[in-house]
Amino acid sequence: MNISDKAHLHLSQDPVMKKLIEMYELPEWTDDKNLFLELIESIIGQQLSVKAADTITRRFKEAVGSDTPTAEQILAIDDDTLRAAGNSYGKIKYIKGICLAVINKEIDFDIFRSMSDEEVIAELIKLKGVGNWTAEMFLMFSLGREDVFSLGDLGLRNAVSKLYQIDRDNLVEIEKISLQWKPYRSLASRYLWKSLDNTPKE
Repeated sequence: MNISDKAHLHLSQDPVMKKLIEMYELPEWTDDKNLFLELIESIIGQQLSVKAADTITRRFKEAVGSDTPTAEQILAIDDDTLRAAGNSYGKIKYIKGICLAVINKEIDFDIFRSMSDEEVIAELIKLKGVGNWTAEMFLMFSLGREDVFSLGDLGLRNAVSKLYQIDRDNLVEIEKISLQWKPYRSLASRYLWKSLDNTPKE
């Protein structure tokens, strides 16, 4: 039995989650990603729909002149050019701050895969523009960590509220429900988002 089978079997002990698993099929998930670029793209996508984020990310890469831009390449582009691609000046400041942190060796993405979830979050939130929610999404989507549940995600709280008939602001009860999905809360989260035909939302 592989990890995916074990995860689905475990989650299926919850009747609500079992129904979601039977209803929805999720795409394969990989963690073989450019972590620096993943974080930059997460900043670009903050508080945007997936469609808008994808469009602005594409324009950002076109402005920089690379599909996989480096920190040095991004810093070489003036703010107005990046603003014309659709980014706010605030996000541009955060993005360039991350680039400087990489160049100054204040952050090392290469060691993230060997760090615990808590250690990764502690490193990420040192960067301006990166809060707990962004760090949790990075853990889940960029590093492929299996046991992440974000109480700060409105979509997840809405899904739990709808499916389990509790108030979406009752964080204590929502966390209690989520604990039954350990150690596969990331997969549970994906089914919850799917149930709303939704995407992560801060």
